[in-house]
Amino acid sequence: MTGKTFYLTTAIDYANGDPHFGHALEKIGADVIARSHRQMGEQVHFCIGMDEHGQKVAQTAAALGIEPQAFVDQVAVTFRAMWDRLGISYDQFIRTTDAAHKSGVRAFIKRIAEASPEDFYEKEYEGWYCVGCELFKRDDEIVDTKCVLHPTRDLQWTKERNWFFRLSKYQGFLSRLIEERPDFIQPETRRNEIKALIASGLEDLSITRARLAWAVPFPIPSPAGGDPQGTWVWFDALPNYLTATGYPAKGFKDRWPAQLHIVGKDITRLHAVVWPAMLQSAELALPDRVWAHGFISFGGERFSKSAGVKIELTDEIGRFGADAFRYFLLREVPFDGDGSYSVERFEAVYTSELANGLGNLASRVIAMIEKYRDGVVPDGSPTALDRDDGIDLTTFVGALDGSRGYLCHEALDAVARMTSRANLFIQQSQPWTLAKDPANAVALDVVLATLARSLARQAVALAAFMPGKAESLWGQLGGPASAASVSYSALASLSTTGWHVQKGEGLFPRPESPKAE
Repeated sequence: MTGKTFYLTTAIDYANGDPHFGHALEKIGADVIARSHRQMGEQVHFCIGMDEHGQKVAQTAAALGIEPQAFVDQVAVTFRAMWDRLGISYDQFIRTTDAAHKSGVRAFIKRIAEASPEDFYEKEYEGWYCVGCELFKRDDEIVDTKCVLHPTRDLQWTKERNWFFRLSKYQGFLSRLIEERPDFIQPETRRNEIKALIASGLEDLSITRARLAWAVPFPIPSPAGGDPQGTWVWFDALPNYLTATGYPAKGFKDRWPAQLHIVGKDITRLHAVVWPAMLQSAELALPDRVWAHGFISFGGERFSKSAGVKIELTDEIGRFGADAFRYFLLREVPFDGDGSYSVERFEAVYTSELANGLGNLASRVIAMIEKYRDGVVPDGSPTALDRDDGIDLTTFVGALDGSRGYLCHEALDAVARMTSRANLFIQQSQPWTLAKDPANAVALDVVLATLARSLARQAVALAAFMPGKAESLWGQLGGPASAASVSYSALASLSTTGWHVQKGEGLFPRPESPKAE
């Protein structure tokens, strides 16, 4: 361990339905980043969770005829089961209905009131409110009287007396933040969007809702009296990253500030504008970086219930297993932009890169070591393949360590090149021909050792992406401990000499061809 801490979070998922592909993309990408930073020797704390308050939750629970708490309890079980199925290695699962979170939110709001008392004020407000977003919508966010993100929902004209947060006060601060810390919001496309948004002018935020019982009670009494106020769901949700550290208890600074928030591009404004303004108002440190990934589409349509896209996440995971699904999702959808999902493409990539690529490579190499060297990896000097693998591994690490952002798809590109290179190396060196002549024993040793090293390196690299399959490969190679326990910094000197290979079940069975009618 380097001793360096790495606290990363994802957006907490809103408790109004089942996990979908967008949730899965975010959690899998974040999990890869968390796992890879563990292999970099850092002390990782990976936090995910549920956003469980708000008008939408209350309405959904009422429609089902159950209490909101019972409803969100059910939803939380469903989400945790999905993340367990997908191998998400989170260290903490926070829920905004947790007592510690609710008390932390109240303490945070009181801290803002004490540190910056002018930042809260009351006034009458009216505007179009989207229950789907739990946000008042600006004119440029409304098309044909509908929210652009929830086109099947009717906007609600809302008029009431609320508490406001003086976001406009922080326009200059936020402009300087973006300029002075260009890595604060990434990728660059999202940074440019936020710069333009700030430059267009910021409006103060309505941060309470009158008569909203399913919310954290706003802890500041109204000087004018009136209806009790519930805290706006986002003013409750955003502080989860802080309350997860134990705030306001002593010692929360051992983890805060977070090194990385991973969110969807649709909530970038909340995380790169509203959240830093809240923290500045409370005189607390800002997170190091916000990374905003894009959306997944299917046949040109965005994945969402409101868009009516019918493809089941559980079915796709079951098609070739969780590891293959993880691989394909991050191989196909760039983590710095939008991407498309296709069932046909999933099968094509699985067949070409996993079944015929990595799986076939592993099967052939292990079989040859068993046949020609009694299952023991021989000693063999480095080759050009080792050198070229080293170049790709440098690219691989650079795509995950934050130096170029968090580009999971580029990391997998590097591993795919290693797999292709090793398969080509077999064809070029033809170990089966070398084995026919004892005079070529040393040359055969070099070939087999080179291939074993390459497979071991691929297993270590893929441990973050396909944890189950990577460990299966590592075990068949006879590697010590686990692939995930090998630091990336040790890959250059990784030796497989003397390992006892043992061929097991095929890593990636080929899809069965459809039976003729």
